[in-house]
Amino acid sequence: MKRTFQLEEIQDVAKEVLQKVPNKVLCLYGDMGVGKTTLVKALVKQLGAVDLANSPTFGLVNEYSDENDTPLAYHFDFYRLNDEMEALDMGFDAYLSSDAWLFIEWPNKISTLLPEDAVSVFLHFIEENTRSIELNVS
Repeated sequence: MKRTFQLEEIQDVAKEVLQKVPNKVLCLYGDMGVGKTTLVKALVKQLGAVDLANSPTFGLVNEYSDENDTPLAYHFDFYRLNDEMEALDMGFDAYLSSDAWLFIEWPNKISTLLPEDAVSVFLHFIEENTRSIELNVS
């Protein structure tokens, strides 16, 4: 999947991403400010979470649940991570075995911990309100 979109189309893009990916581990790549967190917000909304997503600024992970308090997704932001040991210390490996979606920003910081079948999502600036998205799925 590869497409260019306007930011106001982000909900449609999120719906398409969720339909096309073969598993629930998504690694989001892109420059600072390209819209990784904006995409996660849209993905979480499409999944039906009761909370609005935001970037895990102070912690490394945010959890989003449905109306029954069942975890739907975990959103990781590893930008401030110093090394992979910090991810292991926070129990990242346990999150990998959960049934919830995992949305990982700055996955290059934990590259050896990622499952082989993780889906890479690449976001790129085109213009102020235009982005492109590319998934490594067939």
